[in-house]
This record gives sequence, C-alpha cells and structure tokens, in this order.
Amino acid sequence: MSENIIIKCPSCGVKNRVPLDKMSLGPKCGRCKAPLPDVSGNSPVILTDSNFDSLVGSAQTALVDCWAPWCGPCRMIGPVIEELAREFGGQALIGKLNVDENPQVAQRYQVRSIPTLLFFKNGQLSDTIVGAVPGQQIRQKLLSIL
Repeated sequence: MSENIIIKCPSCGVKNRVPLDKMSLGPKCGRCKAPLPDVSGNSPVILTDSNFDSLVGSAQTALVDCWAPWCGPCRMIGPVIEELAREFGGQALIGKLNVDENPQVAQRYQVRSIPTLLFFKNGQLSDTIVGAVPGQQIRQKLLSIL
C-alpha cells in the first residue's frame, strides 16, 4: 500500500490526499480540477507569492530557499537544496522562492540577504539561516525540526 501525502490546492485551498506513487501522473484537485504541485521530493517545489501560504501552510515541515538567479552563493547551495528534496521527499516540503519575482513573501519574512533559508514547522517560521553554509549544517537543521 502506498503512502499518502496531503496537498493543499493552491487555487481553491481544498486538501487533497494523493498517493506518493501517483505523483508522477500529475494529480489534480478533487474540487476545482487545478493541477496540484509535485511535492513528492523529486525536485524542490517552486514557490510564488500566490502559492506560498497554501503550500508551506499545509506542510508539517518545510525548508524554503530564498534565492535569485544572479546570486553566486545561491547557485552554490542550489545542488544541496536539490539533494535535500530527493532525500526528504514525502517527509518535508523543500521549496525555492525567487525573491526578485516574489517580493511579497520576501518582505513578509524580512529577507534582506540571499541566500536565506527559512525553516517552517506546522506553517510557522521555526528558524532561519542567512548566507551560504555547508550542506551538512542545512541537513542537521532540517533534521532537528522534523
């Protein structure tokens, strides 16, 4: 029997139960039929001003990488975030938020330097790491809030 994950629809807010082994089929919301984001852990979820609250708010644990494409240190930790998405898929939401394209969330969490990593537990900000740090430090912080 496959493990299920609860995904809150970014369009209408309904919580959908999706078997992890069916994520590759492109699940849709049971109410509004909008596509649901892939949070299975194959890659980080792309977060935006419009979907941030529904995705991070519905996750028990979340790590959000606040970054920009022009930022060298952001590109340095990018592979670490990809690896964590594969390692913790199904256990935690691992997402990336481009701060240039999504200023509202960046402003709300006072992201003034990038990269900034935001750690959430039950939708509430739990911890923050600013700057490029070793991957093991990020992994340990994530493990401490799981």
